[in-house]
Amino acid sequence: MTGRQLLTPVDHGGSARAARLRRLGLGERPDTTFDNFDDFADRVAAVTASPFSMVNFIDENRQFFAGLHTPAGNQSGGDLGSAAARSNRSDRFMARDHGYCPHVLVRRKALVLDDVCDYPRFAGNPVVDGIGIRAYLGAPLIDGTGVALGTVCAVDTVPRPWGRAGLVTIKALAQELMGHIDRRELPRR
Repeated sequence: MTGRQLLTPVDHGGSARAARLRRLGLGERPDTTFDNFDDFADRVAAVTASPFSMVNFIDENRQFFAGLHTPAGNQSGGDLGSAAARSNRSDRFMARDHGYCPHVLVRRKALVLDDVCDYPRFAGNPVVDGIGIRAYLGAPLIDGTGVALGTVCAVDTVPRPWGRAGLVTIKALAQELMGHIDRRELPRR
């Protein structure tokens, strides 16, 4: 094995998660049955005072932004969508090895990066140069069955001192969103 650092963690739960997302009807298209994930992403951006925020579901191969807030309010992703399109994805998809959400998903714990460039493991991620991401705040979306479905996150193009308050906030937002997702499944049972 070489000394090369693995940028994206190995995800042993991808198949189970993809199956769970399919059962829930999530991860393939902008959702309109839950008061719209875009509205929730707008709220995350407002609460964290961030230019970008996402509700992100991740399968074995890609990330899907079910909820997306961008600075201009362009729900196709703006610079974020352009970067996704350059990787031959539609505006709401991004490669699994881009960004920090896959790390949150595998760790199953919130991640706070005040300045991604301070962390060699994260500084080389394609979103740093491709999109200009410098700060990240994200928490996993773990459903009632224990499956980590994706993340809710806020990002900025400048370093941000998120601090403990940011961590508490993003975890509370993730818990709130999972409450909505878990409740929407109740009628199906």
